[in-house]
Amino acid sequence: MHYDFRKIEKDWQDFWAKNETFKAENNSDKPKYYVLDMFPYPSGAGLHVGHPLGYIASDIYARYKRHKGFNVLHPQGYDSFGLPAEQYAIQTGQHPAITTEANIKTYRRQLDQLGFSFDWSREVRTSDPQYYKWTQWIFIQLFNSWYNKASDKAEAIEDLISIFEQEGNANVQAVCDEDITQFSAADWKAFSAKEKQEILLKYRLTYLAESEVNWCPALGTVLANDEIVNGVSERGGHPVVRKKMTQWSMRITAYAQRLLDGLDTVDWPQPLKDSQINWIGRSEGAEVEFALKGSEHKIAVFTTRPDTIFGVSFMTLAPEHELVTKITTPEQKAEVEAYIEATAKRSERERMADVKTISGAFTGAYAEHPFTKEPIPVWIGDYVLAGYGTGAVMSVPCGDQRDYDFAKHFNIPIPNIFEGVDISEEAFADKATTVIANSDFLNGLGYKEATSKAIAELEKLGVGKGKVNYRLRDAVFSRQRYWGEPFPVYYVDGMPQMIAPEHLPIKLPEVDKYLPTETGEPPLGNATVWAWDTGKNEVVANDKIDNKTVFPLELNTMPGWAGSSQYFNRYMDPHNENEIFSKEAIEYWQDVDLYIGGSEHATGHLLYSRFWQKFMFDLGLVPKDEFAKKLINQGMITGTSAFVYELLGTLGLPKVYLSLKVKNDNKFEVINKALKVVHEKYGPNSEFKALTLGIRPIRVDVSFVNASDELNLELFRNWREEYGEAVFIGENGEVIDGDNDKYIVGREVEKMSKSKYNVVNPDAICEEYGADSLRLYEMFLGPLEQSKPWNTAGITGVHSFLKKLWRLYHSGPEGAFEVSEAEPSKDSYKTLHKTIKKVEGDIENFSFNTSVSTFMIAVNELSSQKCNSRAVLEPLAILVSPYAPHIAEELWSKLGHEGSIATVPFPKFEEKYLVESSKEYPVSFNGKMRFKLELPLDLSKDEIEAAVMAHEKTQQQLQGRTPKKVIVVPGKIVNIVG
Repeated sequence: MHYDFRKIEKDWQDFWAKNETFKAENNSDKPKYYVLDMFPYPSGAGLHVGHPLGYIASDIYARYKRHKGFNVLHPQGYDSFGLPAEQYAIQTGQHPAITTEANIKTYRRQLDQLGFSFDWSREVRTSDPQYYKWTQWIFIQLFNSWYNKASDKAEAIEDLISIFEQEGNANVQAVCDEDITQFSAADWKAFSAKEKQEILLKYRLTYLAESEVNWCPALGTVLANDEIVNGVSERGGHPVVRKKMTQWSMRITAYAQRLLDGLDTVDWPQPLKDSQINWIGRSEGAEVEFALKGSEHKIAVFTTRPDTIFGVSFMTLAPEHELVTKITTPEQKAEVEAYIEATAKRSERERMADVKTISGAFTGAYAEHPFTKEPIPVWIGDYVLAGYGTGAVMSVPCGDQRDYDFAKHFNIPIPNIFEGVDISEEAFADKATTVIANSDFLNGLGYKEATSKAIAELEKLGVGKGKVNYRLRDAVFSRQRYWGEPFPVYYVDGMPQMIAPEHLPIKLPEVDKYLPTETGEPPLGNATVWAWDTGKNEVVANDKIDNKTVFPLELNTMPGWAGSSQYFNRYMDPHNENEIFSKEAIEYWQDVDLYIGGSEHATGHLLYSRFWQKFMFDLGLVPKDEFAKKLINQGMITGTSAFVYELLGTLGLPKVYLSLKVKNDNKFEVINKALKVVHEKYGPNSEFKALTLGIRPIRVDVSFVNASDELNLELFRNWREEYGEAVFIGENGEVIDGDNDKYIVGREVEKMSKSKYNVVNPDAICEEYGADSLRLYEMFLGPLEQSKPWNTAGITGVHSFLKKLWRLYHSGPEGAFEVSEAEPSKDSYKTLHKTIKKVEGDIENFSFNTSVSTFMIAVNELSSQKCNSRAVLEPLAILVSPYAPHIAEELWSKLGHEGSIATVPFPKFEEKYLVESSKEYPVSFNGKMRFKLELPLDLSKDEIEAAVMAHEKTQQQLQGRTPKKVIVVPGKIVNIVG
């Protein structure tokens, strides 16, 4: 009976679906284990073979844990809001919901055919109103909360209001806006309702504020920093500028220290932790105020080097700093405005990365040194960012290289405040060997002493204080898009009001256009039914707005990370209509035990999710303040791109392509000969000119290339009109005509991408080799965390292994299923138990690639042993099951079992089967090994010698001679010296 993988895989996928084999229960006597993948965005392109890598790994572990007796939660869903579907809607007019639904169907089909043990009964989609209802609900909780520094957690805004009513805000320790004015209880009571709301907005964990954002005019939306690459939008490559907009923001900065501390409590990759540590950017120093000469304004700076304050020779503000327009003199106005306009076209990342370009503009204003009272010129420069610190720096060119380069470029003085240090060529930034000079009361002090004394003196003067600062900025939470979660917000007298939770979800309205309105409003401005009736508590038509009982709704939508910041908790109780999840569900599942996904989410999704989890922990909603115990970043499966080589510099001929050998030889005579042949055959009536010859590599669809790197010329010619008349020069340097030669492409390993035409569709692999082969091959390619290149030709090896595994159970006549009840041989037991030990250790250590090798070795050994014993083949099927579940299920069924193999106990390793009872001794004569002799391990030295000497081969070697001595090393060797 042959291995019919197509039928086997379809049958078992149907069985799992019908019987809900992988459905997890929220109440179980078994210990829980929660395995989670970062859920996918369902793109129109579907999956390529690189996508399932992490899913296969998590599935192996989930299946293994079921075998180990755990109640395993292994859910899947879709991150289905986002820009791509919206962009498609803009281009085609098709509603994003339709596009998204079609894409999800493709993903679901592809995921199912790979045999994943997902609990699909818990599927979530971020674009489903019954899901985003709870995203809106969390937003409301954030709006109704503030961060109390005294208790170091989020608390109800009602508690803050109570404090204001009783004692004002003088003693409140809160994470809040900088521009807080002190008020008394009497003042609070005298404020109008609107004034109170405005004050509370400065304390709320989500708030409205004017902030610097990355604005992409072409996409009509704000982009996060991680959505920008080299100053343009990641999607579409459109220009991005910095501009100020009123946006919803999340006060993630309140959790900065807790986000840092929490990293010590989770088993996450250190490089990912380092990314978050750097992104949060904790630093200790001082905040200093510099008065501006002739102005009531002051410039606040944060510095990590207050010890260098006497080295300040100028100040630099970010071009976006709010004081720039207020302090710039009329003479400098034109230059400053031009510089600000130019800077707005560069992203923050670009400005941070560009250390070579030196640019700036003088404002004409001067600050006053807090100690010397000397005037300090105030410049603007794009190496200072508005979003870091205060958006201003006290520039100490002798101690900072960027300040040094700036000062050199603009001929600004560079005073030296370091004892015995030469700064003629570069700045000096070594804290460890710093000795301060030319600095009044700091002279002769080292870094630490000078820092402490400088802060003390600043505090004494009332112009500074010691401070811990973070690079982390509050997260902008508004997007000018259609396809995202609507805010549960309406506006009364310009102030935001929350819609009561019982009226959620607030669903996306229909719009005619998915672009911003002609007046620049977000796409929701195109909706005609988008107002809130406070009497009916429902969404009504815009023309009913009267600002008495009907009010305008928020036009922005939430960002992509909103829905992914709590989905892992919602999976625990996804169909609960009354709560985000029940207390019983969250108390049972607690948190994610194993989370697998890409490292590219380090400072996006993973940081925001941790923030939301800690907030929900503060509210008592979740039992853990970190949502995932262990995280693994899977590596990338790269594609092997294929290239043809176009010959440039010819006129009067069709396009000419050189095969790899000709291209590499690049001999003029070979190319010239080929060109002449081409000219004679294809261009006799045209003027042929060989200009300066050049060669241009062009990517070609890898599906046009076979395993031997040979290009299918017909497919290539039919690919695009421009290639229809293409001429190919083959490996032998001749024009390919018929079957006289072949065209060999070049190869290069690159990221697997549709744009590089190197994508391999898993559908084709499953059709030709089966899902089990694909699963095994992706694991076999190398360690999970490493990137590795895909090569379709390599899959034949694991496919052959599966056939050999199948034959192990089908050793009867004409390949019939045949398993013996006989006791296995000692060797077969040994093979089985060393395999159990290795595979279990590999899975626990996520070394899946070495398990595949172990299976191959085991099957080879058992085949040579002609083992068909049930006592070995039953546990072997269970061992293979997490990796190749379909064939394992089929073999388990053939072994006479009903139901699924999925929860059968994992085989137990028994050491006794690996304990050797005998030793094969090499027997040497005068140092040369002549034969081997197997003897019991428990023999004494004298017994070993007697057995060897009595052996007939020994007698043959000695031929009656008496040896001078016999050297015996028990357990190792015997050497007869003769």
